[in-house]
Amino acid sequence: MRLPFLPILRGSCRLMIFAFGLLLGIQVPAFVDQYEARVDAHYREVSINISGFQRTADVLFDGDLDALVSYYRNSSDRVFQSDADSVALIVSRYRRLSAEQAALQGSPWGRFFHVLLRPDAEFFDETLEEYGYTVPLNSLAIFWGVGAAIVFLLLLDLLLFSCNHCGRWLLGRRKRASTDIEAMMDKPREE
Repeated sequence: MRLPFLPILRGSCRLMIFAFGLLLGIQVPAFVDQYEARVDAHYREVSINISGFQRTADVLFDGDLDALVSYYRNSSDRVFQSDADSVALIVSRYRRLSAEQAALQGSPWGRFFHVLLRPDAEFFDETLEEYGYTVPLNSLAIFWGVGAAIVFLLLLDLLLFSCNHCGRWLLGRRKRASTDIEAMMDKPREE
């Protein structure tokens, strides 16, 4: 027995999944933008922090910050020795942020895959915690939204097709097994 409202329900579910995929997809470029803004803000801050040390390294160590840190560590002055770890931390953070900045300079696809597959954990977590959901209406957001919605619908259709196909296969197999058993029961025994 077919229920008359089943096609309407199925269509409504498909529309809800499409809308969900659209809204989720629109968030992709917004999240990447917020991640980039966070990395950029940290980069600017650490650039200011390292600028004095970089000037000293430029004048005394041909720009080599590692040589500056080594000098601090090996100095007989206790103040320099105690500051060596702080300077090394600033240098390390600067290099990490420089590498992250460079990774985010590519195409929109490259930036997306970088944030998806190889983000800096600290900045990714910060962005996730502070993320503000937006509905930007630019071409990139619309592209991601429609793309995600289509992928969600295709996955749903594939899942439903697979379930329907497997269900029919199992039902047919069960009927064949039942028919085989009945045939064996009806067959006279040969002695």
